Amino acid sequence: MSIRALIVEDNAVARSFLTRVVRESFSDEIRFSEASDLESARALLGVSAGEMARADADGFRLILCDLEQPDKAGLELLAQLGDYPAIKIATTLHSDDEHLFPALLCGANGYLLKEDRFEVLVEELQRIVRGQPPLSPAMARRLLGHFRQHDSRFAPLDAADPGTLDSLNVREHEVLNYLSKGYTIKEIARHMGIKWQAVNDHIRVVYRKLALASTPEEGLQVGRQADA
Repeated sequence: MSIRALIVEDNAVARSFLTRVVRESFSDEIRFSEASDLESARALLGVSAGEMARADADGFRLILCDLEQPDKAGLELLAQLGDYPAIKIATTLHSDDEHLFPALLCGANGYLLKEDRFEVLVEELQRIVRGQPPLSPAMARRLLGHFRQHDSRFAPLDAADPGTLDSLNVREHEVLNYLSKGYTIKEIARHMGIKWQAVNDHIRVVYRKLALASTPEEGLQVGRQADA
């Protein structure tokens, strides 16, 4: 069975490159759609300005959205995709948290740095789809500050359902703290006495909690403040 992928990128060379990355990353048959600007992307999604996108039975399963589009169009599109049941990935030339954090607040499941080597992007995309999104030290520090601002108390260590909480439990805070200091996943696992897969599970839950603790409107506001 084929899956649908949408590449939103205003540079034709970059669009072609990202299409190759997606094709190389999966064995599935992929039907690609491409959009060079916000209006073209909205037309493909069947949504107007100010509306939240909704998927039909043949909706997109994977969406790559460029953050360097004029007037924060990439962020605006991610905000409209808040409830859309696809893997949404921000693509960017900038690795700093000022550019990437607003995209996560808008609901991105991860990010790709377009200047990385082809094989690195293939590996990173596969990891995001498997539920192992990247998290740089700067981004980890930003997340710690964000959750402290929203809730000064941590959830109990044995919190029953991490998918329903909007605050960090002790383990998640510990993982972010190690990440913020530059530790690798395997180093964190060794220090915490857990498997490296469990560390990735904690990171995935942090992404989920970020979505619960924020709104697309907040992401747009933070993005505009970063450019002010």
